[in-house]
Amino acid sequence: MKIHYKTDKEHINWQEVADVLKRSGLSDHTPKEQEIVFTNSYAVVFVYDEERIIGVARALSDGLFQAAIYNVALEAAYQGQGIGREMILRLLEQLKGQNVILYTHPQTVLLYEKLGFRRAKTAMELFSGETQHLQWMEDVGFFLPEHFRFCDEYHREDMQGPAWKQESVENAVKEKVL
Repeated sequence: MKIHYKTDKEHINWQEVADVLKRSGLSDHTPKEQEIVFTNSYAVVFVYDEERIIGVARALSDGLFQAAIYNVALEAAYQGQGIGREMILRLLEQLKGQNVILYTHPQTVLLYEKLGFRRAKTAMELFSGETQHLQWMEDVGFFLPEHFRFCDEYHREDMQGPAWKQESVENAVKEKVL
């Protein structure tokens, strides 16, 4: 095993990028589509074992204040060896001084917490896609349930808008669900 990292976009095998993302369950876009999104990204990291891509990550950024990390994927056989951590550290080095947000799989939250990331209470997401896929994302834990409220939001005037049902609050309090 000869691991090395690359942070430029030159001479990339986009089929391998697409394959890594597909095997990790993050994307089934074509190699050409992956080339477009990675080429248009502000920062990238590609991880190689010898000449084969085994991991990828990218970030969008305004180059000064705000950045967002996407498409972090590492082949299963290489996980648990510090390679994913190094991949993120190399991506963060390219984003130095910026506020960084990321989307991650619920099973990798602990990894990011160890790297200093904190969970956000006010992040909002608007995804396009089939109802079935969005439901899967909620079921797996990517989304909180629709109309979810944290305990400290109960009975706040600003949280009582048309999308919020008072009976949902009362039921949750009775069941001590939240």
